[in-house]
Amino acid sequence: MPELPEVEVVRRGLARWVTGRVIETVEVLDARSLRRHVAGVEDFEGNVAGARVRDVVRRGKFLWMTLEDPGSMSAHPRVALMAHLGMSGQLLIEEPGAPLEKHLKVRLRLSRAVDEEGADLPADLRFVDQRIFGGMFVADLEPTEDGGPGGLGAGSLPLVPHQAAHIARDPLDPAFSAESFHRRLRQRKTGLKRALLDQGLISGIGNIYADEALWAARFHYARPTDTMRRPDTVRILEAATTVMTRALAAGGTSFDALYVNVNGASGYFARDLEAYGRAGLSCRRCAAEGRHTLLRRESFMNRSSYLCPFCQPKPRNARL
Repeated sequence: MPELPEVEVVRRGLARWVTGRVIETVEVLDARSLRRHVAGVEDFEGNVAGARVRDVVRRGKFLWMTLEDPGSMSAHPRVALMAHLGMSGQLLIEEPGAPLEKHLKVRLRLSRAVDEEGADLPADLRFVDQRIFGGMFVADLEPTEDGGPGGLGAGSLPLVPHQAAHIARDPLDPAFSAESFHRRLRQRKTGLKRALLDQGLISGIGNIYADEALWAARFHYARPTDTMRRPDTVRILEAATTVMTRALAAGGTSFDALYVNVNGASGYFARDLEAYGRAGLSCRRCAAEGRHTLLRRESFMNRSSYLCPFCQPKPRNARL
């Protein structure tokens, strides 16, 4: 499942290519990818065709394009086009004449736009999804609870799709409050990794980056959250932010060909992972400090946690 860095890579690509352009036509090739749009295909097409993309916004793993009527004088758009990538969803920018992808589900034709040198930009925005776990849908916008921007995105308004309103802000969001997170973290009385994966507490962090942040901060995944002091919270937040920023610079983490950016390129952060997926291999930090410690894989919430038993000792009062 794509995590925050992978979705942010896609958001940045979309922001560059589609912001300000009108969606001239909509072609739905597989209605299953619109199952979250309960009003049906015709309503989806009616809301999207003819709308201008005002902005591309992300909160946690949620991604949306705010839509406005090109002729409207309203300062606030009413709806957003949401894209849920699921396990295999891809949003690709293509030339209209490019061959159609085998698993193409929705095709949007964009108005003409040119780059700084006057060359035409690609005019197709295609949603491709091999496993059909993702999808697209139109959502109503509502005011944010804290009055801040809906999410990360240039010029983002204090509006958020109803379906994403319950999602907490993420560490890369300028409106994220470390103090508020610390207070809520201590109230949880659970294990630290379980809290990091709670999208209602802090969003965007999935299994990969939770393990990487915990390794970087030297915390065991079962550290009780009610024992976290402010410096501890700062440490895990800084670790998560650093890890995800590095992943962004590498284009995200790709373990197969299903996650790609809008130009179809895979990310290469997988080669820089320190803990996740490295069970049985040496801890690089231990090796640098003259120790030989093998990383370990442990079962956690029906999936896996990867850690160094020396750098991340299990606390006696562990909470899973």
